[in-house]
Amino acid sequence: MNGLEISKRYFTACGLPMLQKEFSDYTQVIAAGLAGQGSECLGFDDEISRDHDWGPGFCLWLPQKYFDEIGGALQLAYDALPGCNGGCTDPFYTPERRKRVGVYSIEEFYSSLIGYPRAPDHNLEWLRVPEHYFAMAVNGEVFCDPLGEFTKIRNILAGFFPEDVLKKKLAGKCAAMGQAGQYNYARCIRRRDFAAAALTCSRFVMAALGALYLLNGRYMPFYKWVFRGAEELSEPKGCAEELKKLILLSDVNESVKKALLIERVCIQISKAVIRRGWSRAGDSFMQFHAEQIMEHITDPVLRSLPVMAGES
Repeated sequence: MNGLEISKRYFTACGLPMLQKEFSDYTQVIAAGLAGQGSECLGFDDEISRDHDWGPGFCLWLPQKYFDEIGGALQLAYDALPGCNGGCTDPFYTPERRKRVGVYSIEEFYSSLIGYPRAPDHNLEWLRVPEHYFAMAVNGEVFCDPLGEFTKIRNILAGFFPEDVLKKKLAGKCAAMGQAGQYNYARCIRRRDFAAAALTCSRFVMAALGALYLLNGRYMPFYKWVFRGAEELSEPKGCAEELKKLILLSDVNESVKKALLIERVCIQISKAVIRRGWSRAGDSFMQFHAEQIMEHITDPVLRSLPVMAGES
């Protein structure tokens, strides 16, 4: 059983009865679930995850007005819930665990992840937030939300980037792919600067993975889960697996294979961009596609920014 399911059962068995008994006047304004930081929120937790900050726990979210009234008492009641390891023997909880579960105002929870107490209001706000923070804001599961305020914000975020922001970020990923993979990687190899080549290849791989997530309408998660999450991406088919092969090859002995894989990935992603009608470039050099995508942005502010602005 994974951590999310354990936490859901723990809420049903212990959390919900506590709310009904001690906070019956507020049950209609309290949302509950598990979202935010942690592999269990992504559904990626495994045996190794259980060595720290793993086990039953959940979040309680309520509007600021009601948090001001009962937030402190509700947190004390949460802390007093009976222990329930749910298969995790003697879990080690770091201070960070305290920030992941417990009682929050809705505004505090979203501010802690995306920097705003609500969904972004305009394109520049969407552009400024690193993608893995959006991923944390929409992962996991909401167990109940009678009022609907928490879920309303979550649904806006889960709807993904506005189209111009998506294009701006994709243009940046394409430009980074061209710069790192198609231009600088070969130059580093020719100089026999293999340390720089490794960094350049990593830069290409992260930019290409970022493009894949964008093309599939998914927020890219925290870097250590990027490949795991990419297993669920459908387009372009097989591209994530090619990138995994690429990063595992040696820059010292297998640079020719790596250069060929880089070009193959660029061809796949450029075709996906062309299929969307955002580029007509007849070349696989990704910088050309970045420039074409920029021309399809209608927001004059975003279009005026450097191509790699907001790429992260």
